[in-house]
Amino acid sequence: MKQYNVCVVGIGAVGTEMVRLLRKRKFPMKSLTVLARSERTEVIDGEPVQVKVASPEAFDGMDFAFFAGTEGSKGASQMLGWEAVKRGCVVIDNGDDFRMDPRVPLVIPEINADALKNHQGLIANPNCSTTIALMPLAPLHKAAKIKRIVASTYQAVSGTGAPAVKELENQVRAWAEGKDVSHEVYPHQIAFNVLPSVGSFKDDSGESTEEVKMRKETHKILGDDSIRVGNTCARVPVINGHSIALNVEFEKPITPEQARDILSHSPGVRVVDNPKQAQYPMPLDASEHDDVLVGRIRRDQSTDNGLVLWCSGDNIWKGAAQNAIQIAEELIKE
Repeated sequence: MKQYNVCVVGIGAVGTEMVRLLRKRKFPMKSLTVLARSERTEVIDGEPVQVKVASPEAFDGMDFAFFAGTEGSKGASQMLGWEAVKRGCVVIDNGDDFRMDPRVPLVIPEINADALKNHQGLIANPNCSTTIALMPLAPLHKAAKIKRIVASTYQAVSGTGAPAVKELENQVRAWAEGKDVSHEVYPHQIAFNVLPSVGSFKDDSGESTEEVKMRKETHKILGDDSIRVGNTCARVPVINGHSIALNVEFEKPITPEQARDILSHSPGVRVVDNPKQAQYPMPLDASEHDDVLVGRIRRDQSTDNGLVLWCSGDNIWKGAAQNAIQIAEELIKE
């Protein structure tokens, strides 16, 4: 098998998992280089990793560049992405700088791998909550055509990055010891709390940037701007693994039984749906697993041709690092 020179740009939560998953998935690498803003040594799974400075010249001879897009590396693709492409590198960007750029495919390989055809060297990873929601929704859309989605997300702190994980852990420890609970990463305490705010509020629409992303990215990935999408994105005191409640209205009738059958045969999705036996998707079970878990599948009593679903997925794996690597694997396969 041909082997490739690979680099990862950014070594925060997502970049670290990119390195781990490239090794775990046995990606055909001739070399692996980690780039960031400063030269240093990081330790991943007990092994030292030399980090080099990200510069245009660093992409010379590289075949694939994975831009992690978090913790200061966000925006790196804006500065260096197209420069890497000019130097013959295929860029897969986890950040949001180019997701809605008409030149750039926005890809979940199990759903719209065809969008990779005729790419111009830069490919975007969707937002983590979009990916986790669409993994079960896309197969159902293909079967019965979605008219409307109402999504409520329960997003883990790892989506904000390693400092947010540390903040949650420190707050829980302080609370247990009867000490004052401080916060820096979030505007309020996240431990034992829910923040109905993911992203920022840039206009007077009342929507957060995360909510806007979910709607626009859903339209682009499914290739259907007619789908009405309403959502509320919330941050919850979970370390890793996003969960999403989905109320979905279809053009055609579809029963819960039909939905379970479709999803049980859909790649990257695992049905966990026996609530009487306390079996349903949970972030603890989804964390560090490839598949998005879906369950609580039932009729939506508020509309005709409606279903309600609950799904959980690893926002750092399938929602970010894993999906990016799968894009590269798809390109190699093709």
